[in-house]
Amino acid sequence: MIAWLSGRNLGIRDGAVIVDVSGVGYKVSVSAYVLGKIAGTDEVSFHIHTHVREDALALYGFLSEDELSIFESLISVSGIGPKAALGILAIADPDTIRTAIVNRDPSLLTQVSGVGKKTAEKVIVELQNRVSAPTGKGTGVQTPDGDAIEALLSLGYKVSEARDALKVVPTETKDVGEKVRAALRLLGKKK
Repeated sequence: MIAWLSGRNLGIRDGAVIVDVSGVGYKVSVSAYVLGKIAGTDEVSFHIHTHVREDALALYGFLSEDELSIFESLISVSGIGPKAALGILAIADPDTIRTAIVNRDPSLLTQVSGVGKKTAEKVIVELQNRVSAPTGKGTGVQTPDGDAIEALLSLGYKVSEARDALKVVPTETKDVGEKVRAALRLLGKKK
C-alpha cells in the first residue's frame, strides 16, 4: 500500500492532483481545501490513503496525518464514502469535525452534499467513542464555520483563503454575517 507520495505537481484533473514521482504519474484525489493550498506549487507531498475496491484502486491525499486519520474514521462508517469524507474535510478542519462529533452536532456533517441528517447522526453514534475532543481547544462548543465558508466561496474566494481568514476572526463572533464581514475585511487587506 502507498502511504506517502512526494513529487512534482503536474497539474489538476477532475479534483485530483497528478504527482510525478520518479517518472510515474499518480492521480491523487484531494479535498477542495487541499487544492487551494497547493495551487501554484511545483512540489507536493501527501499522506496517502490507498482505497481498494473490486473495480478500482484510488489514492486520497492529505497535508497532515491528522486529516488522514479523520478521513479514515469517517469512511469507516457505512454510508460515508471517500467523496463525502473529502467534502467534510473541505468545509471543516479535523478539530472542528471532532468537536461536532463529541458534541453530537450533526449540522456540520449535513452541509455536505449527499450527507443527510440520518447519515450524520449515524456518523456521530459510530464515532462518538472513537474520537476525542480536540486538545488545546478547550471543552466548549465550537461553532462550525461552514456557512461562512460557503458565503465566501460564493463571492469567489478559494476554500483555503476562506478558512485561513476565518481562523483570524475573533472567536466571540458567532453571527455568520459578522464572520463573513470580518473575513472580507481581512481578505481585502491582503490584496
